[in-house]
Amino acid sequence: MRSGVRLGVDVGTVRIGVSRSDLHGMLATPVETVPRGTGDVARIAALVAELGATEVIVGLPLALSGRSTASTEDASTFATRLATALDVVVRLVDERLSTVSAQAALRTSGRSSKKSRPVIDQVAAVIILQHALDFERSRDIPAGIVVDPDEGLES
Repeated sequence: MRSGVRLGVDVGTVRIGVSRSDLHGMLATPVETVPRGTGDVARIAALVAELGATEVIVGLPLALSGRSTASTEDASTFATRLATALDVVVRLVDERLSTVSAQAALRTSGRSSKKSRPVIDQVAAVIILQHALDFERSRDIPAGIVVDPDEGLES
C-alpha cells in the first residue's frame, strides 16, 4: 500500500463533497462540502496543498448498467479540470450507489435528508475514497483510471 494522504471527491451539480485519508491510506474521513461553481477547483487545490495530498480520487457516476450518463460526463470534465490545475495524480473510480449508500447511512443514524444534504456529499466522498483505499489494499494496485490533463483518460 502506498503511503500519502488522498482526497476523495464526490462531484454534484450543486455541491462537491470532499474527504481525506490518513497518511497510511487506511481510513477515509469527511473534510468539507465545497459549493459548485466559481472557485471550486481553487478550493480543492487549496485543500490538496493544506493537507499535503498526493492524489485525488474523483467518483465516476456510471449507470447501474455501466453506461455513461450526463453525470458521468460532468464528473469526467471536472476531473480533467482538477488534473490540469493540480500537481498530483487525479483518478476516476466507479462510484455507483455511493450517494444512495450515504443517504442510507445517514437515515440509519437518525438524520433527515433535508438537513443532511451538505453532509451527504461528504459521506459519499468518504465512501468513494474508502472503496478506492480498500481496493488498493486488497489488490496492491491503485484503483481507477488516471486522468491525463492533456488528453483526458488513460487506462
